[in-house]
Amino acid sequence: MEPKQHLYLVDGSAYIFRAYHRLPPLTNPQGTPVGAVYGYTTMLWKLADDLNKADGPTHMAVILDASGTSFRNDIYDQYKANRPPPPEDLKPQFPLIRDATRAFSLPCIEETGLEADDLIASYARAATQRGWDVTIVSSDKDLMQLVGKCKPAEGGGEACIDMLDTMKNQRIDVPEVIEKFGVPPEKVGDVLALMGDSVDNVPGIRGIGPKTATKLIQEHGSLEAALAAAPAMKPSKLRESLIEHAEMARLSRVLVQLKEDCPLPMPLDDFKLGAIPPDPLAAFLTEHGFHSLLKRLGDGKGSPDRPTQLNPAKPVTAAAGTKAGSDRQPLPTLPAIDRSLYACVQDEAALQAWIDRAMAAHMVAFDTETSALDAMRADLAGISLALGPGDACYIPLGHGGTDMFAERPMQVDKARALAMLKPLLESDAVLKVGQNCKYDLNILARHGIHVAPIDDTMVMSFDLDAGRSMDGIGGGHGMDELSTRHLGHTTLTFKDICGSGKKAIPFGEVPLDRATEYAAEDAEVTWRLHRLLKPRLPDEAATRIYERVDRPLVPVVAQMERHGIKVDRERLAALSATFAEEIGRLEGQIHALAGQPFTIGSPKQLGEILFDKLGYKGGRKGKTGQYSTDQAILEGLAGEGAEIATKVLEWRQLSKLRSTYTEALQEAINLQTGRVHTSYSLVGAQTGRLSSTEPNLQNIPIRTELGRQIRDAFVAEPDNVLLAADYSQIELRLAAHMADVPELKEAFAAGEDIHARTAQEMFGEVNRDTRGRAKTVNFAILYGISRWGLAARLGVPPEEAQAIIDLYFQRFPGIQRYIHDTLGQVRECGYSETLFGRKCWFPRIGSPNQAERQGSERAAINAPIQGTCADIIKRAMVRMMPALEAAGLGHVRMLLQVHDELVFELPASDAEAASAVIRSVMEGAARPSIELTVPLGVEIGTGASWGAAH
Repeated sequence: MEPKQHLYLVDGSAYIFRAYHRLPPLTNPQGTPVGAVYGYTTMLWKLADDLNKADGPTHMAVILDASGTSFRNDIYDQYKANRPPPPEDLKPQFPLIRDATRAFSLPCIEETGLEADDLIASYARAATQRGWDVTIVSSDKDLMQLVGKCKPAEGGGEACIDMLDTMKNQRIDVPEVIEKFGVPPEKVGDVLALMGDSVDNVPGIRGIGPKTATKLIQEHGSLEAALAAAPAMKPSKLRESLIEHAEMARLSRVLVQLKEDCPLPMPLDDFKLGAIPPDPLAAFLTEHGFHSLLKRLGDGKGSPDRPTQLNPAKPVTAAAGTKAGSDRQPLPTLPAIDRSLYACVQDEAALQAWIDRAMAAHMVAFDTETSALDAMRADLAGISLALGPGDACYIPLGHGGTDMFAERPMQVDKARALAMLKPLLESDAVLKVGQNCKYDLNILARHGIHVAPIDDTMVMSFDLDAGRSMDGIGGGHGMDELSTRHLGHTTLTFKDICGSGKKAIPFGEVPLDRATEYAAEDAEVTWRLHRLLKPRLPDEAATRIYERVDRPLVPVVAQMERHGIKVDRERLAALSATFAEEIGRLEGQIHALAGQPFTIGSPKQLGEILFDKLGYKGGRKGKTGQYSTDQAILEGLAGEGAEIATKVLEWRQLSKLRSTYTEALQEAINLQTGRVHTSYSLVGAQTGRLSSTEPNLQNIPIRTELGRQIRDAFVAEPDNVLLAADYSQIELRLAAHMADVPELKEAFAAGEDIHARTAQEMFGEVNRDTRGRAKTVNFAILYGISRWGLAARLGVPPEEAQAIIDLYFQRFPGIQRYIHDTLGQVRECGYSETLFGRKCWFPRIGSPNQAERQGSERAAINAPIQGTCADIIKRAMVRMMPALEAAGLGHVRMLLQVHDELVFELPASDAEAASAVIRSVMEGAARPSIELTVPLGVEIGTGASWGAAH
């Protein structure tokens, strides 16, 4: 019997716009925009790579919208009238996207007067009539009308239509449609007719949203039944709308109905799949400069990585990162990743064999599998090791059901296995390679293993490509993304193994065969990434920043996270109650000023109160039709005397502080340690600054009384104090050095008030007003502020703001030169650099979109200064503990890094001695690499709480 045929219909139009909005601008060697083309090509390739033999297509086609109107415009001339024309830089990409489809040797179907949805519906029905299964690759809600089973015309069995949402990696069948709409697929059109569609300008019935539409169809069974029942309903606005707009609903039903009997432009049999002929695809990729994709073809002759009916198996090259023109020999080709080769280590003899081999290799990639993302709470489920391609294993240590009667698979006793692994993981003779290994270091440190030395592929990627556009792809540094980008390999995901939602299971309950595939793959991918990224460091001048700043910081930050900081729960609870009381009082005042109660947290309701009811000027509506009520709008109204705006700003601040800190911090206290353990990201900010999450300690207000009250809740243990060491005006000091501004350098050298000196230089006198204006200008200029931005901050007309900028540049021409030179370098090279060689990439610096371009310019101006600041404080952190230990103060703990500040905990009796060491390390952190022409000032304070230390 002939195998069942399975047709995949790709909604190409949806792919195009997803690719365009997802990726930054990109041009090919001929100067034509190709960002969307590149994104479309990678998405089509990924789809091909994801369709395995067991469920792959036998037939496939891409369906596109032809330009122009469809037959629906003849029915309703306002159909899709709200849609803007395609962006100018997208228009020339449409024919190239068709070329990309044909380069994959896939049919590319479109028909004037018809929409892609209609062609998809017609091909889907024609295929099911022949007994074929159909998968529609799309998430379009209109196409969900087609989902389900049907009887083929030729008899025998059932043919099925489902959908594949590649964004969520989710199959959409009847249950998923019912979950989304509350009705089966055949009733979706009735729901859509009632609720309308603002994107396609399908009118529906005004005032009826998705929930009401679903309820009506559930209760009455169909659109016509709901309309017929309307006159007998109780008097209400809904009843009136159904009666008054019944014909509009019927029109909408016609508009959303898919046309399933279109003439088929190409026979179904012509969609049959074979292997992709490599030459047309290689020629297309070469023509448009898609070099990273070309490398995935082997020598430009192969096919995508995973063996499927669409992708015959082919080894991939590992030399994706080789720098053009380098004298380094290209890395040899590696075989494709094969999960069937992995070993599951379940006895001591096998474990010792792996340890012996890793010792002999002097390098091993490793990863831990755990029960949670919080390294201070997670249980260890297992460890994976990799020594080369296909040479990887998983060592289960905590597998088995949580029920005491659940069967536990055979595995080495956890304590015994860790004791055996400890010499390997702590050996100075063996390099341990991890991906985001700070997490693994903390997990293993809790079991008495202090892993060293280490390399971290995530940090390597960040130091090479922070913010960089990789042939149009953004610069994420997670393992899955790096694997796709550099190896052309799609990894198993945690969701693939453990499921999601209520049905998710802990990793320790995953069967060992699947756990081995997932965990060992992580280790092998890490090994391969290290092999690719490590040689790029010297080629691309990233060795210094990686080896001297970021790599040695990993264990330092891991130790800080383990230390944590004590938080006074009772103080937080009392502060939270005070905030709640004040929030309630403010709500009453705001409602009184508004003349009615309303939901203050609703931007829609607030906007209507401010601009419709109270009549304040300056209201502007966005695309959604509601007024903007952001911080700038409210501050503007408050500045004009609108008391309600002032109260709302106070209400927002208190509400945020209460939810984010006084409540959340209580939940974040670790029950075992009694402390809060934040998590620092080493790749969170493009400039190299550390970012803090769970909880985020970076956003506590620094200069407000409320912020001080929250910092008062961070306390030292009995007999200890907290010490806060803060760089003073470090960004201005670095600007004075990097821009070579004599006036500012002299002021810093003399210990003058820099804002007063600026006020004197610019305005000829120093008073409270001129100093405040000078302070605003000093910082604003370094962030590339525009005349309009400065005007808003100073409360002056744009012309006056421009005069102030011009005067600033006249008094400090070095700043203007610095800005000019920095932007020139970024436009020429694509990146800026810190004094220590950290590169920040700005792929949108030449964007035709003004907002994108100007945003990149502002960020590029500040990046070398802010990035150098980040490098300096990181260097201080790396040197701090060795310096304290050398002074006999190894018991001092470094707890937090927030902006330009380090926070320590130590016995009160050691405060003076520790302060001298800490000050010395921080002031000298740039040396010997950089000799600054301005001194680095450090302000130090101590106290029983973080607030008291300021």
